[in-house]
Amino acid sequence: MPDLNALFLTVGNYCRREVITCAPADRLTAAAAIMQRRNISSLVVCDGGQPVGILTDRDLRNKVVAQGIDPGTLSVAEIMNSPVLTISEDDYLFEALHLISRHRIHRLVVTGPGGELAGIITDSDILRVQTRSPQQLVREIEEAATLDELKGLHQRVQGLVQHLIGTGVHIRDMVRLIAHLNDRIVVRLIALLRADRFPGLTEKFAFVVLGSEGRGEQTLTTDQDNALIYVDDLAAADLQQLKEFSTLLINSLIAIGVPSCPGGIMAKNDPWRRSLREWRTVLDQWFSTPTPENIMNVSMFSDLRMLSGDPALEQALKDHVVGRLQGNDFYLGHMTANLLHFPVPLGLFGRVKGEKGEHAGRLDLKKAGIFAITEGVKILALANGVQETGTARRIERLAEQGELTQKAADDLIASFYALVHFRLRTQVDAISAGRAPDNRITLAGLNRMEQERLKAALQGVRSFQESLGNRYRLGQSI
Repeated sequence: MPDLNALFLTVGNYCRREVITCAPADRLTAAAAIMQRRNISSLVVCDGGQPVGILTDRDLRNKVVAQGIDPGTLSVAEIMNSPVLTISEDDYLFEALHLISRHRIHRLVVTGPGGELAGIITDSDILRVQTRSPQQLVREIEEAATLDELKGLHQRVQGLVQHLIGTGVHIRDMVRLIAHLNDRIVVRLIALLRADRFPGLTEKFAFVVLGSEGRGEQTLTTDQDNALIYVDDLAAADLQQLKEFSTLLINSLIAIGVPSCPGGIMAKNDPWRRSLREWRTVLDQWFSTPTPENIMNVSMFSDLRMLSGDPALEQALKDHVVGRLQGNDFYLGHMTANLLHFPVPLGLFGRVKGEKGEHAGRLDLKKAGIFAITEGVKILALANGVQETGTARRIERLAEQGELTQKAADDLIASFYALVHFRLRTQVDAISAGRAPDNRITLAGLNRMEQERLKAALQGVRSFQESLGNRYRLGQSI
């Protein structure tokens, strides 16, 4: 296996399952004796099988010995670090690397599906698995000190994606990695700006990303779509500083290499920077009049995901959107009708039809099928009160709720990732050839197996569109 692929191994496959534990009520001297006898540097503290803290030899040195405290008078609960930093056994090693780097620690407690203790993993464990990986890239993002450094790191992320596309890594894992690294760059940029230019910036706001970035589904051509939410009673001076911060943040992202949004959907622009009350009012206006522009705006906001700030503001708007649209067949029907304006390009006998004119022989994968899946799944998610933002996760939740059969869900996920794979590969090919990447694939460049895979994916999209049209009683031909 190429070393880079080790990024996508799950923590559960490489964590240490034998973990020495103690209880919060245990005497500290007894816990220290266990550590000495077992020649270990830490104990996981568990209460009813759930990890609630961690006790390290550093804690004993710094919190007890150095302070001149009699350890015989203390319990483990009085010294342990709590809450303990955990990671699921189903998460990936690159996510463990991020947590270890961000928090400057050496170990993570691993939990099972019910939050129970499942193991422990250290930075040394991960290094033994992969000797050549983006671990250093993750660390460098966390430690970047200048805009130029972040620009270079952004370019390296793009280069990493170009490398991974040919290594056999599953496209779902690759998209997840792109989102994770891009998120870390934005979060680090925000931290640098606050420390350097805005040390007194209010905490009463949330910077959120929208659209494909909100869904965590960026590829190599994704531009910015973001907004800013702040509390209703913010002082005028704080408002002015937030405006200046937003302008510098967006301009800095552009300087790093994240393209500007052609439609101006960016937090530096006044319409996309509002108080919570104002956002609710604007959303209600969009809900009341389902014009194509309003539908697009609602769709963008339905994917919102916070990268920095107060999570309560993010949740308040998510609740507002779902509260207005759950079961709202009138508005969701208009969203579906808008979606059906993008017919699947399949001709007689299921032949894939390329474009004509300037792009003859090519196919816009976003218009041909990706848009129909992401938007159609979003409509069903809103109808059923699902608040997850990723397309695949939404599909899985809809299957759990019975809105989709398991077979329909599996087929839809397969169609989605097949199209995303073709899209990402054609973008990588364009960059390698010195061309600007876009969403169009050259049909003549596909071998027979690839042609069949593309056709099957588009047939899945057509079937999904038909089911949506029937659900909302839309008699249009698809």
